[in-house]
Amino acid sequence: MRTIDDLDVAGRRVLVRADLNVPLQDGAITDDGRIRASLPTIQALRAKGAKVIVCAHLGRPKGQVKPEFSLAPVAGRLGELLGTDVAFASDVVGDSARAAAEGLADGGVALLENLRFEPGETSKDDAERGALADRLAALAEVYVGDGFGAVHRKHASVYDVPQRLPHAAGGLIAAEVAVLKKLTEDVERPYAVALGGSKVSDKLGVIDSLLGKADRILIGGGMVFTFLKAQGHEVGKSLLEEDQLDTVRGYLRRAEEAGVEFVLPVDIVAATAFAADADHGVVAADAIPSDRLGLDIGPESGKLFASRLADARTVFWNGPMGVFEMEPYSHGTRAVAQGLIDSGAFTVVGGGDSAAAVRQLGFDEAAFSHISTGGGASLEYLEGKTLPGLQALED
Repeated sequence: MRTIDDLDVAGRRVLVRADLNVPLQDGAITDDGRIRASLPTIQALRAKGAKVIVCAHLGRPKGQVKPEFSLAPVAGRLGELLGTDVAFASDVVGDSARAAAEGLADGGVALLENLRFEPGETSKDDAERGALADRLAALAEVYVGDGFGAVHRKHASVYDVPQRLPHAAGGLIAAEVAVLKKLTEDVERPYAVALGGSKVSDKLGVIDSLLGKADRILIGGGMVFTFLKAQGHEVGKSLLEEDQLDTVRGYLRRAEEAGVEFVLPVDIVAATAFAADADHGVVAADAIPSDRLGLDIGPESGKLFASRLADARTVFWNGPMGVFEMEPYSHGTRAVAQGLIDSGAFTVVGGGDSAAAVRQLGFDEAAFSHISTGGGASLEYLEGKTLPGLQALED
């Protein structure tokens, strides 16, 4: 896979597919981690004299122009972080985009409006996607793929445009691939995996794959209640995927047969409602009251999980252990994050929620070996799937 070091971009227009899908609240960016992660590639291209045209998506506007999904706030923040004006195009491939691209000086930067305002970006119809890709490619002379969080999508800007222009991987994608290879090839053991988040169904493929690779798998977050229910325990009003109970029972059986240690919580923080000020308390994991819902792993579980990470040499963490955005239910996630740091292992934090938790809970990002920008893409890579965006860059 070629990198930007292999490209001659001086004086040329370079279309950079970045991942700027940041959380917004009332039009304000609440976590700029993905913007910061995109800076090194943009800066490197500017230093080489390129005219940089950045394109990205935000949210799921489903092919419609929706002001609440505009990238305008991102353009402002990107300019602040780069220390230069960023020209913002009010469309994706229209007059504004063409003017912004053609008006760039060497080292200049422009940002196109949300790619997903165009139906062709996410279309399953090759011709419709291709038509948008033709117009995007016409804006530039070179393509750089750097939006790792989107490489598992067969989208116009990710898959079709690099087939139309000389292309290379940006620094972010190159770094992500190097890290994921360390999790799949010649892994240093013991290899521990901590999985959280809300749904088992989101993690089915990766659990299936990891049962043949990991030494131990720690389960927390909302998905744990399907595991507890599969073991015959009461889970009250907790999040539950009834249709996954048989699958989970199968995982538990396979893990035992393969000698993979499954670590489940021994206690849970259960509340009367999904609210920070709800009445809540710690209960045994096998005795959740029928009128309560679990919103975090308990303190003893936090200690248990940390102990099962302590001797690991490689750790992959995807998904918070509880509703970390609410202080009473943030302690399990904090315990796991601290456990990763204390282990001294090669640690990879994958997924937007986990990365946001690291920052929100005040941890130094540098304390982890790598914080991935692409949760879904990371999981699919670990499952062994072909990722269209990487495939296009390798061709």
